[in-house]
Amino acid sequence: MSISQEKQDHIRIGVDLGGTKIEFVALERDGRELHRHRIATPRFDYQGTLRAVAHAAEGIEKELGRSASVGMGIPGTISTKTGLVKNANSTWLNGKPFDKDLSRALGREVRCANDANCLAVSEATDGAGAGKHVVFAVILGTGCGGGIAVDGRVQGGSNGVAGEWGHNTLPWMRPEEFPGPACYCGRNGCIETWISGTGLEADYKRATGVSLKGPEIIARSAADEPAALAALDRFEDRLTRGLAQVINLLDPDVIVMGGGASQIPRLYQNVPARLKEYVFGKEADTPILPAKHGDASGVRGAAWLWPL
Repeated sequence: MSISQEKQDHIRIGVDLGGTKIEFVALERDGRELHRHRIATPRFDYQGTLRAVAHAAEGIEKELGRSASVGMGIPGTISTKTGLVKNANSTWLNGKPFDKDLSRALGREVRCANDANCLAVSEATDGAGAGKHVVFAVILGTGCGGGIAVDGRVQGGSNGVAGEWGHNTLPWMRPEEFPGPACYCGRNGCIETWISGTGLEADYKRATGVSLKGPEIIARSAADEPAALAALDRFEDRLTRGLAQVINLLDPDVIVMGGGASQIPRLYQNVPARLKEYVFGKEADTPILPAKHGDASGVRGAAWLWPL
């Protein structure tokens, strides 16, 4: 096979490492999905995690009969100072040279990026932000993350924390919000403690004394329960404040949202309409859109860490 034929036959494998599952996808050069599966994450087992990822990637290549580049999304980032993982809530990765160890295990360079940055790359490449210059992506899940893609490429920043929106303080706090809930990062009032699935649940419990899961709160709001409607209104206002701060700093062409708590239809009507209340100059028409590729967007973005 010639070098040009070999390159043409090459595919991309994306890996999304989560706290409970690892997802794999194989993409054709044009983005068509060739394969996807999930396995359980070997929690708190660093070597087991490396073996699981390498074994699955090699298995996909064998199944499809084609060689592949490998991109990886992780719930943290690679420190630009030490080359080691930091800020990962899959804590057994922290302090380890994960990208280098995985590259060694697979016998080729593996590219790693924060999972929210992978969402941004996916949606900028062939999703809701396709063709846009600057895409800001938000993951509203158990926590709250953010990622930036410029012209389809990850923007990690010189400290590897570009887009770490969830660990800024909620802007323009009300007196009753101050100082905010304690965050696992050691500070109080981080956006993540307010604008996430767990943040919605905690807010509802503070207001009512009742513990409910996010989907149940949303269901109760659909049934016009006053407490649930009030909780979603507070959630929307805080989300609006947080995104207004992003617009004041970055002014992206589009904001794309993924994660379980992003799947609330009313967000896409109410939040854009409220942005003008908080954006400097009282002008804001930034589109806020759901991720086109849904739950698969992050793993697709990991594959797209290798450009054409």
